[in-house]
Amino acid sequence: MFQRFVAINLLLVAAANPQTLEDEAVAWLTDYLKIDTINPPGNESRAVEYIGAILDAEGISWQAAESAPGRGNLWARLEGGDEPALILLQHTDVVPADPNYWTTEPLSGEIRDGYIWGRGTLDMKGTGISQLATFIALHRAGLPLNRDVVLIASADEEAGGYYGAGWLVENHRDIFEGAGLLINEGGSGELSSAGETLFSVEVTQKVPVWLRLTAVDTPGHGSTPRATSSVTRIVAALNHLLENPFPPRIIPAVDAMFQGIAQSASAEWSDAYADIASAIKQPGFLDRLQAHSPFLHALTRDACSLTRLQGSNKINVVPPESWAEIDCRILPDRPAEVFVDELRAALAPMGVTVDVIMAFTPAVSDTNTRLYRAIEAVTSERHPGSRVMPSVSTGFTDSHFTRDLGIASYGFDPVIVPEEDSNRVHGNDERVSEAAFRRGVSDHLAVIEAVVYE
Repeated sequence: MFQRFVAINLLLVAAANPQTLEDEAVAWLTDYLKIDTINPPGNESRAVEYIGAILDAEGISWQAAESAPGRGNLWARLEGGDEPALILLQHTDVVPADPNYWTTEPLSGEIRDGYIWGRGTLDMKGTGISQLATFIALHRAGLPLNRDVVLIASADEEAGGYYGAGWLVENHRDIFEGAGLLINEGGSGELSSAGETLFSVEVTQKVPVWLRLTAVDTPGHGSTPRATSSVTRIVAALNHLLENPFPPRIIPAVDAMFQGIAQSASAEWSDAYADIASAIKQPGFLDRLQAHSPFLHALTRDACSLTRLQGSNKINVVPPESWAEIDCRILPDRPAEVFVDELRAALAPMGVTVDVIMAFTPAVSDTNTRLYRAIEAVTSERHPGSRVMPSVSTGFTDSHFTRDLGIASYGFDPVIVPEEDSNRVHGNDERVSEAAFRRGVSDHLAVIEAVVYE
């Protein structure tokens, strides 16, 4: 109730002091950042109250539902014509932040040195407010829309989306019925070292496949080691993964992304990026690429990170069971089941079983849509000399849920973020330039207008 009271009062102040849409968006964002939706535990219902109060003040009806206590999800719809609906999808949770390593309070929403500071400025409360501003601007304009426009603010993306977008797909499928286009997080603008503005649009992502490896063997005293144990079996399995990286391969979406990067890459890399399928066959190239850019290297192959391991809880006891958990991300050109079956076969000789903790399905969104073309046209007009490039994400977003429904889903926010600031996502001192955010709000609205007006 307190958050709702604060939101309503902020709206009354705004009503008494007319502002531009960009001014309103900055005010909304700085206050939105103060709302604690750190996941875990989430408490995204606080965000629902805040956004709902803004929509109430505009006379826009909305609905909400909790997937669990405190795990709120909101959706609202502007009705239009018969073209397939457009969804603006955002998540309201953010990852934890340790204030000991920040120069400001992570939930301060402080404006300082030309930046808006706080956890979520880039991932993704800033984008969420741009979507909200666009949604409200369309409502205020009152012009006929060629399609419905749906705003969704969901919970739990940072932990997999099972209390958010995934839950909505399972329990409120009607929200997504008739939708053909969707814009979410995952891509933005970047100013290259050569001074070129490059806009990336996420069209697919590596598929997360989280696995638990388990080994069982005879326990005993640490003073009398046996030839094998549950621990040595797990170590052998992990060592196999370390010493046998998955073979590289280039899928079409990755090839297109590298070709886009090649146009502004340094002379050292431009030729290789322009023909990455040939470059990966050159001795030593993949090692150099990994040292130069772990992100780009990850796009050339399936990969697993070894993240969790447990054996005995006592130093002189050989345990009967040991386990490890690994975070695998596979290219979206084959089912996760195929990858898991191959891994099971490879690790079976070590006496290790493989269980799936989580695995998504692969999907790629076609770039031949009105939304993608609108992104190209608007950015070209508003940022002369810029380029748009389809991109592949090594991480995952909620777009995989909607791609499974056949909705062309893109990760894009036109805000231009320097590389040094994009590296702050999930890190310390997350921030966004206020000027870039303001321009991004205007650009985002222009992109959507190009889609929803005839």
